[in-house]
Amino acid sequence: MARADTAATGGGDKAGAAIWRQGFRPFFLGAAIWSAAALALWILALTHGLVLPTAFGAAAWHAHEMLFGFAAAAIAGFLLTAIPNWTGRLPIQGPGLAFLFALWAAGRLAVATSSLVGEGLAALVDVGFLATLCAVVLREILAGRNWRNLPMAGVLAVLTLANLLTHLELLGRADTTATGQRLTIATVVLLITLIGGRIVPSFTRNWLKKRGEALLPRTFGWLDRATVALTALTGLGWTLLPESKFIGSLALLTAVAQGVRLSGWRGQRTAAEPLVWVLHLAYTWLPIGFALLGIAILTDLLLPSAAFHALTAGAMGTMILAVMTRATLGHSGRALTAGPATVAIYGLVTLSALLRLLSPLFGDAELTVMALAGLSWIAAFGLFVAAYGPLLTAADRRGG
Repeated sequence: MARADTAATGGGDKAGAAIWRQGFRPFFLGAAIWSAAALALWILALTHGLVLPTAFGAAAWHAHEMLFGFAAAAIAGFLLTAIPNWTGRLPIQGPGLAFLFALWAAGRLAVATSSLVGEGLAALVDVGFLATLCAVVLREILAGRNWRNLPMAGVLAVLTLANLLTHLELLGRADTTATGQRLTIATVVLLITLIGGRIVPSFTRNWLKKRGEALLPRTFGWLDRATVALTALTGLGWTLLPESKFIGSLALLTAVAQGVRLSGWRGQRTAAEPLVWVLHLAYTWLPIGFALLGIAILTDLLLPSAAFHALTAGAMGTMILAVMTRATLGHSGRALTAGPATVAIYGLVTLSALLRLLSPLFGDAELTVMALAGLSWIAAFGLFVAAYGPLLTAADRRGG
């Protein structure tokens, strides 16, 4: 694949062209930069009253950009890199990849300035990115006759719909911003359940085998299928009926299923390799998030924001960094082992999620703790840019 990539770009060894050779390169870098920048703007809005020229309210803009700016870019980078392996086709690269990235970046600018450029244009550009990405992914999967991964196009279609729902309220068409946010979180959580269910036990199994371990992660079976089904059902129910006691009970059941599933993947044996144990750490946020969601719905002990941030800052943030670091090392020809900077990245994003989750417990200091959580998040993704940016923008060590 490395030689094919080089041939397709007409000499992809040049550093300036390397970033447009594979989807993970611009989108992982863009996701990290925007994640840190958007959080910095959000902190300034919280602490210094910064007002952006966006038609979204400050909190709605923050949620939108974490979901459809940061997370969507990371998903795009992952899929555009994985699909060639699934289909055997050449990756989207060069001008085509640059166009997709430019469309994503234009969406960020359009949403941030939507009160100036108009809500309609902002919606068109922003929703247009996910719609275009969905069409590209669908084309590649169909051309490669890769039916197993056809649901990935369905996931992107749902995310496109969810993004549209967040814009319809601004356009005065429907009161659907919160519904769109819940649908997005539920969809990304389902994606983590599906993809995580492949990569976490697979990478763990490979690493344990190299160490001569006899007990390996449990293979995919009925528990995995039941967990995926419960996660999908809970997510859909929460999207449509966020205060339903039945959905609250279902969330608790899903938390148990996710926890039992995770326990069979032998994560306790991976402490020696951060690139492996961080995958287990990221997945651990799913049972925590569903448990918090169930408690928040069924009782008055917690606010729904606790579950939101466990599933977003916790599960999404940690899993995205886990995948971005591992994929960047692997696809750039580096050894699959975590150095001190990578371990610090994992620690910082975990600290950020914990601080954000616990911030309501600090009373009058809640805003300060939220700011600290944001600064820790910025540090995690800023360190990723500093440590991995050079790998993403330069030719890899295999010459392809």
